[in-house]
Amino acid sequence: MKWLCVIWTKKIGCHLWALSTMIPKKVKIFPYPYIIEHRMLSSYKSKNNIKDSYRLLKLQEGCSLDDVRNSFRNLAKQYHPDSGSITADSAMFMQIEAAYRTVLSDVAKKMKSSENEDEEETKFKSKAPQHRQYLSFEGVGFGTPSQRERQYKQFRVDRAAEQVMEYRKQKLESQYAMDAMIAKDIRQSKKIKITQAIDRLVEDLIQESMAKGDFDNLSGKGKPLQKFSYCPHIDPMTHNLNRILIDNGYQPEWILMQKEIRETIEELRRNIVASRNKLGEPMTPCRQKQWSQICEQLIEDIKKLNKRINDFNLIVPILNRQMVHFNADKEIARAQAAYEILMEKTKTTDVDTKENEQEKVKIFRLKCSFLKWINLMLK
Repeated sequence: MKWLCVIWTKKIGCHLWALSTMIPKKVKIFPYPYIIEHRMLSSYKSKNNIKDSYRLLKLQEGCSLDDVRNSFRNLAKQYHPDSGSITADSAMFMQIEAAYRTVLSDVAKKMKSSENEDEEETKFKSKAPQHRQYLSFEGVGFGTPSQRERQYKQFRVDRAAEQVMEYRKQKLESQYAMDAMIAKDIRQSKKIKITQAIDRLVEDLIQESMAKGDFDNLSGKGKPLQKFSYCPHIDPMTHNLNRILIDNGYQPEWILMQKEIRETIEELRRNIVASRNKLGEPMTPCRQKQWSQICEQLIEDIKKLNKRINDFNLIVPILNRQMVHFNADKEIARAQAAYEILMEKTKTTDVDTKENEQEKVKIFRLKCSFLKWINLMLK
């Protein structure tokens, strides 16, 4: 069977495409004037030689079948008439296809010849005399066969010694790992034994104290235990432990430090107000010098207190519980204001006492004059 397809166009010209490889070697050209070009597949013989075919496919001799197929595929995308490419050319594509078939046949022949050579070589190796196989010695040594044999024996001895050393090394490593695991287990067991011994010791001490009657005078002996308060926000065990610590007077470090800072600043404020009150009025140069020394001492104490505040801010667990530094100038101004308020109070109290004394004097005079009048009336 032969299948041919003729595609006609409006212009003069057509393409004849062969869709089967069953076209014979000799095909007559159609006598019709409208057929411009034709080509055949399968048995088409290219006039170009093999080197030109390689050059046309942009390949070198000795390439693989995959390289040939990839090169032909790339060139077909460029020159095939139906590819839609700018470089499409039917005549060039025919040359490329012919070169592709020539190169394929050449590569196939070379591969077949190399396979035949390999088969012959394997046959020759299998037919080699048996005594020649023993002269290889795994490629070790040089010289005569007897010299190579001695060298090969030494090589085998060295290799066996290396294998023995490697085996011993692996055995020692495994033994070391096992000893390390055993030592770790021993340490863990000792820890467990120590904790158990401490528990037993505590239990023995408790039993001994009970036997001596040390627990007889407890305040809550014979009374039911008070139920702990319940807090839904934390774990009951944690809440109960905190309750026990609070009942026994335990306070966290940051609370104690906060209390210490507050007591210190209150003491400094009281001392500076008392010093200012002691100096009194008016402020002579000597008193002014003493007041300056007192203020310098206050500044040093405030610096130490601010360092203590820094330590407190590092350990306080709540952010809004942190404290700010104290200002020495503000504390001095505050002490001065407190002294002025105190002076005003003293003045008011002095005025009140004078008025009271005057009233008392008037009353005493009135009483004296009244007694004199009574004496006169009795006479």
